Amino acid sequence: MSPKKRSDEGDVLSSHVLLSVVSHTKPRESITAILLTLNVFLLLCAYYLLKVAREPLILLHGGAEVKSYAAAGQAALLVLVTYGYTWLARRMDRLKLIASVTLFFVVNLLIFAGLAAIDAPIGVPFYLWVGIFNLTMIAQFWSFAADIYNEETGKRMFPILGVGSSVGAVAGSTLSEWVGDFGEAALMLSSAGLILVCLALTVIVDRRERDRDRTVAEKKFGPESGFTLLLRDRYLILIGIFVLVFNFVNNTGEYILDRTLTAAAATHPDAHAFVREFKATYFSWYNAIGVALQVLVVSRIIKYLGVRFALFVVPAFSLLSYGSAAIAPVLTVVFIAKVADNSLDYSLQNTARNALWLVAERDAKYKAKQVIDTFLVRFGDVMAAGLVFLGTAVGFATRTFAVINTLLVIVWLIVLVPLARLHKVREAAAAAQVKHAA
Repeated sequence: MSPKKRSDEGDVLSSHVLLSVVSHTKPRESITAILLTLNVFLLLCAYYLLKVAREPLILLHGGAEVKSYAAAGQAALLVLVTYGYTWLARRMDRLKLIASVTLFFVVNLLIFAGLAAIDAPIGVPFYLWVGIFNLTMIAQFWSFAADIYNEETGKRMFPILGVGSSVGAVAGSTLSEWVGDFGEAALMLSSAGLILVCLALTVIVDRRERDRDRTVAEKKFGPESGFTLLLRDRYLILIGIFVLVFNFVNNTGEYILDRTLTAAAATHPDAHAFVREFKATYFSWYNAIGVALQVLVVSRIIKYLGVRFALFVVPAFSLLSYGSAAIAPVLTVVFIAKVADNSLDYSLQNTARNALWLVAERDAKYKAKQVIDTFLVRFGDVMAAGLVFLGTAVGFATRTFAVINTLLVIVWLIVLVPLARLHKVREAAAAAQVKHAA
């Protein structure tokens, strides 16, 4: 055996041992898993750089009110984006599709960076653009991952990829503090560089997997739009309703926390310092717990209890959390509720939700997923904003919002029951297909 071959096998074995801390892997799967994990890590870093860049631009050039109404504008624009994505998908294989979309966003960033450098009033368009970029690119990454892996492998690999996502969010927040000293344009250019590295990693993974299954890699997508694929498949419709209701609940929960925090801050001599310190503690707690859950717990739950069980964990905790907030709407209770919600969402929920797509049709993984993870996610924001607008207009108390959220969680649980049944059927069909192919 040559020294180079022994070295390569040693690298593979070392990677395998490292990844096994998170989830069970086979030695030859490790390299692709590491490349994809690094990819989503850098993608989340890039997004958090842009989140920091957008805040002063929207607040100074648009105002807090304009920011609160932006979700409706993003939802409208995302209808056009999903149709544009379908138009591209009809004409390209998966690598060309991903490269085209990625380079489009990079070019946009270069334009925005130039405008930011001359202090142009780009607050509103850039805020809208960041929301579209975030949802589209992250959905596209998970579509690619679901296309690379079959159902059995994906259940083992997705918890590992989730580590990259969770740690990337934390690292991006830290990195933004350093780069942000050089201004918004520097944040945008740094983000563009990271996105190009993500594209390079995607090309490498595609070439590795193309050798394994060239027919799938080079296959063109069908003519149906994401909306058409969604509406003709009950399984996809249920995923869409689940994502919509979940986002509705989550955004309303954030409002409940902010409202409770504002009321508590009014009793302190330095309200600004109190809010700032509280938010820093809040973000630190749920990010730290989320990373710990992703590394140590998520893969074990999915391996031993399954994806379907994992889907019910977050709404079960949410039912307890918002029920407690409805009884005692005080800051400590709401804080614990939202830390539990967000840490579970960014770890277990995110992994299980993306694992649902492992048993979907290939076209749906790219096109219908774009509709659900972009338009329906943002429409959930719009519904939450509508509830807040209505509730504040008629004078709802914080307890009333908590009661409404508790009822919405019950709806969420009801939707998951038939979704879990259909997933079980499709999981069995996918397992039979793999067995037959073997």
